[in-house]
Amino acid sequence: MTLSNDFVRERSQGQLAASALRTTIAVRERCAQLLDRARIGHSAWFTVDDAQLRPAAAEVAAATRRRYPKLHIPFHSRWRHFEAGGIDRKQQLEQLLGDVHPAVRARAMVDLTVVSVLLDAGAGADWKYVEPASGQTFTRSEGLAVASFHAFTAGMFSSDKLRPLQVDAQGLRGLVTDRLAEALQVGPANPMVGLAGRTVLLRRLGEVMAEQPELFGDPGRPAGLYDLMIAPEGGIAHSADVDAHDILSQVLVSMSAIWPMGHSIGGVALGDVWRHNAVHADGPSDGWVPFHKLSQWLTYSLLEPFHWSGVKLRGIDKLTALPEYRNGGLLLDTGVLRLREPDAAHQVWHPGDEIIVEWRALTVSLMDELAHAVRRELSMTEEQLPLACVLEGGTWAAGRELAQRHRNGMPPLQVHSDGTVF
Repeated sequence: MTLSNDFVRERSQGQLAASALRTTIAVRERCAQLLDRARIGHSAWFTVDDAQLRPAAAEVAAATRRRYPKLHIPFHSRWRHFEAGGIDRKQQLEQLLGDVHPAVRARAMVDLTVVSVLLDAGAGADWKYVEPASGQTFTRSEGLAVASFHAFTAGMFSSDKLRPLQVDAQGLRGLVTDRLAEALQVGPANPMVGLAGRTVLLRRLGEVMAEQPELFGDPGRPAGLYDLMIAPEGGIAHSADVDAHDILSQVLVSMSAIWPMGHSIGGVALGDVWRHNAVHADGPSDGWVPFHKLSQWLTYSLLEPFHWSGVKLRGIDKLTALPEYRNGGLLLDTGVLRLREPDAAHQVWHPGDEIIVEWRALTVSLMDELAHAVRRELSMTEEQLPLACVLEGGTWAAGRELAQRHRNGMPPLQVHSDGTVF
């Protein structure tokens, strides 16, 4: 009986902690603790040079003007990667779908977005994808997007041969690494970092969807999230509107079990949440720093399929910057952040190492400040240039350009990735 009571208590603490950590308010508050600490010189790893924020903003503004000369900047989204090589793959998908109801089109786009984002972690510098139809070669995020697009349209993630343009639980549960490797053109001469981790993540998603028919429907599709929030009866209300954070919350709650169980409290999976002894909060979530990078990247990428189906979006700026190596690299390469020990750049770190947790936290907080400086550079308001557009314009591209200039595209800190964080 005592063991049962202990289990119930631990489980309850885990649920309380997970609930406290599944908001972008918590992300910002806890990351801000580490930035405040670094600014007064208490970080063992980084110093902050606020004087470099303006030059960094100028770098981002210049990249934004090159990419979007008229400053008509879309959201940072997986759908930008689907446009790689100047090809309109959204239109290709619409042609394959044919004349269908907008909700049917939206469901296919949501399904594609989810699997493509879950495949979107660092592929490594040596991997590439050659698109058969165009003959073009793509690498990194664009390559993963294009490869996953073609795997999706070929029906790889569907268990129903008559309905290839969907992702369903049975299709994902049956996914094997060798088959995914073939679709991504991975082999001894074309290696990819974290391939097995990506396969496991997709299989876990299949299990999670099968276990939650009330959320994902039957046969269990990622598009169940769309139906849950927008079209429970198969239609779209003319007044339909959605808060961006509600999408994120639904992703975090309904997909929490797909993440590796290494980070949990009382058996409740926390996902992209990491320990740092200098971060404090009341209750069982004390000492934990949430990021939810992949879940937020997924949310950013789902905004457009929702919008294209006629949904009005609210609260997009509640989402945070993505704490990954392009945004974080931008801060290091522009001198906003500096390593206390330069040798740290030559070591290989893990996502849970204090230096990486801190780097990501400082990135989240400083990106909010950098966004304000970028708007000043471009003479735009927060309404004209929300954070989602600053990232797209923007910080991610400038970070990549600087990395190419300094290190042939490699990040300034080396992180061993399992395909679920970076």
